[in-house]
Order: sequence, then C-alpha cells, then structure tokens
Amino acid sequence: MLGFIGGSGLYQIDEISNVEFVTISSSFGKPSDDILLGELDGNKIAFLPRHGRKHTLNPSEINYRANIDAMKQLGVTELVSLSAVGSLEESVSPGTFVIVDQFVDKTYLRKKTFFEKGLVAHVSLADPTCKNMNCIIKDAAKESSIEIHENGVYVVIEGPQFSSKIESEIYRKWGCNVIGMTNMPEAKLAREAEICYSTIAMVTDYDCWHPSHDSVTVDMILQQMTKNVVKAKKIIPYIVGQHRRSIINGKNCSCKDVLDAAIVTPKDDWNSASIARCLNVAGRVLNK
Repeated sequence: MLGFIGGSGLYQIDEISNVEFVTISSSFGKPSDDILLGELDGNKIAFLPRHGRKHTLNPSEINYRANIDAMKQLGVTELVSLSAVGSLEESVSPGTFVIVDQFVDKTYLRKKTFFEKGLVAHVSLADPTCKNMNCIIKDAAKESSIEIHENGVYVVIEGPQFSSKIESEIYRKWGCNVIGMTNMPEAKLAREAEICYSTIAMVTDYDCWHPSHDSVTVDMILQQMTKNVVKAKKIIPYIVGQHRRSIINGKNCSCKDVLDAAIVTPKDDWNSASIARCLNVAGRVLNK
C-alpha cells in the first residue's frame, strides 16, 4: 500500500473516497494524528499530516517513530513525503518541486532509531531514498506536467527557527540544494522499517542567503505554500497511478530486506522488551 506524509500546508487530500480516519496505537507513543485511509482511483492509500491536521506540532515535537510504526501497522510498503523547504540554489526557485536523493542530518533532539536497549541494528543509508519510488515520482511529474528537479540534497535542521545567514551559506558550500526541518529522522526510520521512502521537496522561499530574501517570514512562506499545495494535490493521483503500474510490473528493491544483515546483537542476548516494541516494524526478521 502507498502512503503519504503531508508537511506544512498539506493536511488532507480532498480527492480521496471511502474515507476513514483510524487511530493507531504505537509502542513508541502517539502519532501526529489519526491516519486517513481511503481510495484514489480505486487504489487504497494512507495519509498522515506530519504536524497534525491543525498544525499543532513543531518539527522537534513530531513523534517520527510513532508515525512510521503506525504506517507500517497499516500495511504501508511505500511512503512519499511532501515537505515544504527553502531553496539554497538560484535555479531552484520558489514553486519548484525537487526529488531528494540525499540528506544531511543536522537535527539533535530527536529519537532516530527503533533499535535500542539491548537490540542494536545498523542499516545502510548510502542512498536514503528509494530509487524506484523516485522514478515513479519523476514519471508522475511528467504525466501531470509538473516541472520537477532531480538529485536534490536536503539539509535538515532542528528548527523551529530558520537558519542564520552564515549557516545558510555553509550549507550552500556543502552542495545542499534545499533546507527544511522534518525529513530526518523520518527517512532513517522508514529505512529501518523496510519501507520504500521518497521525498518531494516543495520550495517556498530562497532562505536567507539570497540578496532579495534577506529574511524569511511566515507570510512569505504561506503565500507560496498555498500554490505548492495545489500542485501537490495535482501530482498525487499520478503518483498513485504510476505506483500501481509499477507494482503490477513486479518492480522491487533492496529497501524491503535491509534488516537481513543489520542486527548485530546476538539473538540469545536480545532484550525481550525491545523485541516487543519493534515487532511491527521488524517482525519479519525478529520472528525468524
């Protein structure tokens, strides 16, 4: 099943039919909100507003582990994040969409793994987003006539404050294209849960490095965000259609079996409480 996590400005998908809101209990705490289940063009999907439907959670308050655990419980196998970001590159102008290939994680207040307290695992994040899903998004953008940039590098800051000018310039020198506050540790946790994860970064502003945008304001972001949400709602049905055709064609990827060689704690020493907490996200390997 295909799932979507909506960022700032994207709190619902109006085109979904047979809508049902479900409350999921997670051993990692409370997800951001109830999850919307429904159908789009006959395909079952799940949708979760990352900040809550009334935007009550700041980026550091989001329970990323509970969100991913809840999606996994519902049977989500592929997950698309739609996130508002700032641009760090002149050619990536406000209103542009970007497919993210790489992340730089500058967050420090968040729980970043399911595996702890007597159950240790190390998964590869060399390619933190799913190449197959990125191709699906690329094809959907072409089909829906939405311009989209590929090979984006997204630096994730803690927030909720925007970056300083010197920070913005440093990230530009690192080769980052966009800046935001939410996709880490989300991408890391999706990988641990063996969910294919991709990000559509929706540019709202130029961040503070740009000479004509020396300070980022909420008003500036909200104006562009409204336009971006219209485009996001346009591309989503095409992503659903491309996803369905891809699944029918039998495409698969290594995201689905990353845990096979990831757990380093000897099985005889696994902590029983940690096993119980991780059964939803890692039951495939823990139940062997």
